[in-house]
Amino acid sequence: MAITSTDLEGSLPLIAKGKVRDIYSVDDSTLLFVATDRISAYDVIMKNGVKDKGKLLTQVSKFWFSILSDICPNHFISTDISTLQKQALKYQGQLEGRSMLVRKYKILPIEAIVRGYLTGSAWKEYKTTGTVHGIKVRAGMKESEQFDIPIYTPSTKAELGEHDENIHPSEAAKIIGEENAKKVEELALKLYIKAKEYAKTKGILIADTKFEFGIDDSENIVLVDEVLTPDSSRFWRADTYEVGKSQDSYDKQFLRNWLTSNDLAYKEGVEMPDEIAEKTAAKYIEAYEQLTGQKWSA
Repeated sequence: MAITSTDLEGSLPLIAKGKVRDIYSVDDSTLLFVATDRISAYDVIMKNGVKDKGKLLTQVSKFWFSILSDICPNHFISTDISTLQKQALKYQGQLEGRSMLVRKYKILPIEAIVRGYLTGSAWKEYKTTGTVHGIKVRAGMKESEQFDIPIYTPSTKAELGEHDENIHPSEAAKIIGEENAKKVEELALKLYIKAKEYAKTKGILIADTKFEFGIDDSENIVLVDEVLTPDSSRFWRADTYEVGKSQDSYDKQFLRNWLTSNDLAYKEGVEMPDEIAEKTAAKYIEAYEQLTGQKWSA
C-alpha cells in the first residue's frame, strides 16, 4: 500500500508539506525529510501514490549525495532514524526507509535546472522562438538532441499548487543576488557534468535535472532537497537513444505521457490506474538498480 501522507500526531512539529515530502522539525538545526509515495506531474499531485516510491527516492538521493560531496557540501546527515526521540520512533512504520535527517539551511528560492539535451518545455520553447529560457541556442536542432555544452536554465520555486516559471539566468540573479546566482550556476553545471558522466557508464543519459540550494551561516552554498532522482530528472536509456523523437525513459515521463494522451495534464484530482502506478514504479526501480548496481529491496 502506498503511503501518501504521514501523521506523527505532534511528536515532531510538521513545518511543511511539499509535492512529495513531509518535513518535520527535530531541533533548531535539524529537519526530518520524509519522502511519501505521492507523485506529481505538471505540478499537480495525483490522488493516489506509487508504492515505495518515497523509499526509492531517499536511497537514490543518499547515493548521489555521497558521489557528489567533493563538488559541493550538502545537507544530508543520515537515513538512520534511531536517534529520534522515543515518541517519534513509535511511527517507525511511516518513517523507515523513506526518511533523511538533514541540516537546516536558508533555502534559495529558485530551482537550478541544468539541461544536457533538448526536450520537454525547452523543446516546446525552442520550436517557437529558437531559444531555451530566453537563451539563444544553435539553430537547426532536433528533439532530444544534445546541446554543445550543458546549459543552466533556472526557474522560480513556486508555492504548492502553483506552477514553476522558467526564467532567464539574469532573472535568477535578481531573485537571489548576483554573487549567489553565479555560484549556483557554476555548482549546478559541475554537479550535472559529474553525474552525467557517471550515469553514462551505467547506460543512462541524464537529459536534464533540477537542483536546489541553501546557504549556511558562513554564506556558503549548500546542496539541499533531493538530488538526481527520477522525480527531479529525466533519465533516458542510452542503448535506445535516437535524435529526433521522444525517448524511452526511467522517470515519470511515463506518467506525463499517460496524462497528456488522456487530456488530463494540469488537471486536479486525477487518480492513476493501478497499471500506470505499477509501471511507473518499475521504471524507478530499474533506474535505481542500473545507477547503483544494487538490487532494489524496499
